[in-house]
Amino acid sequence: MSYILGTNLVPNEQVKIALTRIFGLGPKKAIQVCDQLGLNDNIKVNKLTKYQFDRIIKIISQNYLVDLELARVIQRDIKQLMSIGCYRGFRHNAGLPLRGQRTHTNAKTCRKFRNVSINQRN
Repeated sequence: MSYILGTNLVPNEQVKIALTRIFGLGPKKAIQVCDQLGLNDNIKVNKLTKYQFDRIIKIISQNYLVDLELARVIQRDIKQLMSIGCYRGFRHNAGLPLRGQRTHTNAKTCRKFRNVSINQRN
């Protein structure tokens, strides 16, 4: 297994498919990375050289927010929404859907453990 940016890549997968396992890289960005490196579409991860792995890591870290950096940015944005007191911040804080979904009959999984107090559990 190859280890790139906090993610294990499956050796028998194509590079463009294996790169999508990295948080923050979807299919389009994975194809862009392969095009920048000049890699063949059908090359497998176990056929890559050490130099190609280094170039993949360099291109991804320079051009894209991935893995922990992206997670930090997302969490920072959510905390900012909660601190300014906007509607989306309240919904995040309450654990409810944000984008106008129905909550009367659906969204039971996100509301499941929020309303149970400590005394009722015992």
